[in-house]
Parts: sequence; structure tokens; C-alpha cells
Amino acid sequence: MSGFNKVVNTYEEALAGLTDNMTVMIGGFGLCGIPEGLIAQVQKMGTSGMTCISNNAGVDGFGLGLWLEQRQIKTMIGSYVGENALFEKLLLSGEMEVILTPQGTLAEKIRAGGAGIPAFYTATGYGTPIADGKETREFNGQHFVLEESLTSDFSLVKAWKADTMGNLVYRKTAMNFNPEIATAGKITVVEVEEIVEAGELDPAEIHTPGIYVQRLIQGTFEKRIEQRTISQ
Repeated sequence: MSGFNKVVNTYEEALAGLTDNMTVMIGGFGLCGIPEGLIAQVQKMGTSGMTCISNNAGVDGFGLGLWLEQRQIKTMIGSYVGENALFEKLLLSGEMEVILTPQGTLAEKIRAGGAGIPAFYTATGYGTPIADGKETREFNGQHFVLEESLTSDFSLVKAWKADTMGNLVYRKTAMNFNPEIATAGKITVVEVEEIVEAGELDPAEIHTPGIYVQRLIQGTFEKRIEQRTISQ
């Protein structure tokens, strides 16, 4: 990797510098749009003590469920946990700290972090345990909770297509949390299905500019379906 070329050839190179006790953000919603190869590499590395920020924690045996199996996550900041029995066990036993956050608030905390905004007020959670210990304020007769933004040491992102300079295009619902997470990492590593030469992408179709991306790797994806329902 040199100059404006963000492409790396191995997962070891892609995740160089990721060590124990770091804060890591991972894109995806359920199993849609998750960086499967990067997640598997972190499992292989055995990195531990991580603070993990993601909408959810995959399922048993896949996605972030792989990290749970090896007890690599110390603190999980997320929104939805309903598809992972091991997650529930670790939460209820106290083996893993879990900070549940309303989904829209989580998205805005990440977006604000990427935009350099330290905190913001939201009405969501006022008068509930979500607001415990947080500053509240009244604006125009309505009560709001102050929420601090989120950033990460590493952001792991999945995109559909990229050019060598790291400009990214996401595909349909696989976009989900990925664009916001791409902006909020000190080091953003992106796994994509296809890499093209600089200049081949239509500028009007780029969702994340390459300025936010430090490393880029082409991967292969199982794209497992979280729950499949078919007619009889």
C-alpha cells in the first residue's frame, strides 16, 4: 500500500495494529452487510478485552458470535441481541458488560462521532433507565437526554464496490450502519466484493469518500441468511 492506493493483499496487513483492549466498531444489521473476513481474522488473532460497538452481535457461530465464543468482547455497545443465545448467557451472568442503546440513538452517536460532534440532545429515552446518570434539559417544553458520541480505534466495514483510493459504494440494505461507522474510526478497514481502478466509479454514486478509508481488502462472502422462511 502506498500513496493514495488503499489496497492490501492479506487480512494480517488489513488488521495490523489491532491489539487487546481496543474499541472496535463493526458494520452490519443482523448478518446483512457484515465484514465476514475481517471478523474471522480478529477471531483468529485472538484479540481480547475489546469494547465492541455494533447494532447486534451476529448469531451463534457466525458473525460476531465467533468473538463471543472466544470471550473476546469485554463490553458490548449495541441495540438488538435477540438472535444470539450465548450473548444472552454472557449478559445475564455478568461475564460481559452490555450497554443497550436505542437503535436510532446508536446510529446518531456513531454519526456524531464521525462528524466531530462530542454530544447531542435527544428525546429518546427520557424518563426511562436509558437516561439514568445522564444530563437532561428542557427545550420548548420538551425534555431531552444528552448522549455522548462514539468513536473507535478500528472500524470494520463491508462495502459492495470500491476503487483503489477507497471510495465506497454500498448495495441496498447492506448499507445499514456501514457509512456512519466508516467515518468514526481512527483506522477504517473495508472489506469489499469488487475493487476497480481509480476513476471507474461514477462520483455521483459514491457513498463514502476514500478520505475516511485507511485500508481496503477484497474478500469472499458467504452472505448467510439470518432466518429463512419458505412456503410449504
